[in-house]
Amino acid sequence: MSTTKWTIDPTHSEINFKAKHLVISTVTGKFKKFAGEAEVESEDFNGAKVSFTADIDSIDTNQSDRDAHLKSGDFFDAEKYPQLKFSNGVLEKEGGEYVLKGELTIKETTKPIELSVDFGGVADDPYGNTKAGFELEGKISRKEYGLTWNAVTEAGSVVVGDQIKILASVQLVKG
Repeated sequence: MSTTKWTIDPTHSEINFKAKHLVISTVTGKFKKFAGEAEVESEDFNGAKVSFTADIDSIDTNQSDRDAHLKSGDFFDAEKYPQLKFSNGVLEKEGGEYVLKGELTIKETTKPIELSVDFGGVADDPYGNTKAGFELEGKISRKEYGLTWNAVTEAGSVVVGDQIKILASVQLVKG
């Protein structure tokens, strides 16, 4: 069977993350620059090999001071580690549900990660391109990746929660 390469369409995709702030609310951020691809042998994407990168310098939480702090050595250290990477990914269909398993590298730390996936299907756009849509969701512990900065308020609440939700809406383009 032949392999087909699909690439992320950045104009129709978004990579978001959510973190608890002061334990009482959630802050949402996104990566504005990213790239990725899938190599596929089946029409239902089962067994697809997936890789992805996001530019740390493109973090946007809608607050420039917070973005600068996230890019600093306290968190991602964008100058030294300009990208996060997802590699060795395989999309597997397990009992009707899709799971994307692979390795996430942030800074110098690589750990296995598993994301639940909702495969939206395949469609042709008005310009003759074949597209596939996916919704991905998962969680990581930021501390496991060396993102350990935190502070404690006078009332004893931590400023940034450890669990980070990953939410991505991805459209791939065939070709």
